[in-house]
Amino acid sequence: MQVEQLTYAIGAELTGVNLADAVHDDGLFAEIRAALLKHRVLFLRDQNITRAEHVAFARRFGELEDHPVAGSDPEHPGLVRIYKNPEQPNDRYENAWHADATWREAPQFGAVLRCVECPPVGGDTMWANMVLAYEKLPEYVKAQIADLRARHSIEASFGAAMPIEKRLALKAQYPDAEHPVVRTHPETGEKVLFVSAFTTHFTNFHTPERVRYGQDANPGAGDLLRYLVSQAYIPEYQVRWRWKPNSIAIWDNRSTQHYAVMDYPPCHRKMERAGIIGDKPY
Repeated sequence: MQVEQLTYAIGAELTGVNLADAVHDDGLFAEIRAALLKHRVLFLRDQNITRAEHVAFARRFGELEDHPVAGSDPEHPGLVRIYKNPEQPNDRYENAWHADATWREAPQFGAVLRCVECPPVGGDTMWANMVLAYEKLPEYVKAQIADLRARHSIEASFGAAMPIEKRLALKAQYPDAEHPVVRTHPETGEKVLFVSAFTTHFTNFHTPERVRYGQDANPGAGDLLRYLVSQAYIPEYQVRWRWKPNSIAIWDNRSTQHYAVMDYPPCHRKMERAGIIGDKPY
C-alpha cells in the first residue's frame, strides 16, 4: 500500500490496495487505520467492491447505524443511500460544513463513502481538519471557549422543512444533544473544535464571567458561535476530492468536518455511506 499526502493539513490517497482484502487481512487493516488517524481522511480510486464488502470493511471499525431521515439499502442495514435525482428538483439541498450525526449523544466515529454514480463535473466533497482549526485559534479565544458546551439539533436541520408534527416527533425521538465546544479525540488526545451546522447555541455562556448584563449574551454568544463555525471555511485547513464511480473516502468524523459541494446541474449523484457508531464526546 502506498500513501500519498494530498495537502499539508489533511487527506491522503491510498494506492495498491483493495478494501475487500482488508476485510480479512488484519495487517492491512491496521495500516489503513493508522493512516486514517494520521491523515484524517483517506481516498481510494477504482474500488469495484460489492455492497456486502463495503459494509464488511466498515464494520471492522465498529458497528454501523442507520439514519432516521436518509434511507438505507434494505439488504444492508447501515448502508445509507444518498441519492440525488434530477426528477426531484426540490431535493437539491446538499449541506453545510458539519460532522455527521452530532445531534446524537454519541456521534459517529467515522464513515466509508462510495461513489456509485456522479456528474461528469461537479459534486466534489471537501473535508476540514478541526484539530488544526482549534490549534490556530487565538489564545484568548481558546481560553474563552475552554469550558463551553453547545447543543446540536436534528430538528433544526433535517427537521426544519418537515410539517410541524413530523418535526416535533423527530425531536422527541432525538432530543438535542449537548457536547463540549472543544472535544478531546479519544485515541490521539488532540483537542478538536467541535461546533458545526448542527450546532444551535451554547448552553452555559450566560455566566457572570462572560455576561455583565443580559444584553451581553445577545449578540455575544451568537457572534462567537458563528466565528467558531466559520473556522471550517478556511482553505488552508481543507482538502477537496473529485469523485469518480467506485471512488471511496474514509474519514474520522471525530476530528473533521465535510461539505458536499452542490455545483452540478440536475443529474444523478448516487453515494452510499456506511456510518460507524462512535462514542460520547468529552
